[in-house]
Amino acid sequence: MPASILGEVDDLSESEVIRDRITRLDCPSCGSAHVALLFGDSGGISYVCTACGHSWS
Repeated sequence: MPASILGEVDDLSESEVIRDRITRLDCPSCGSAHVALLFGDSGGISYVCTACGHSWS
């Protein structure tokens, strides 16, 4: 348990950063987080980076 409220705030910020890294999808080409999810007609899923145009599935 942290000795002060500032310690608790620091712990919260660190856990939010970890959660953001786990849930965010980055472009494997340029590293941008500006990624769109595309659904295909046959149920496939692919991604496209809106920053550089790279696409992958």
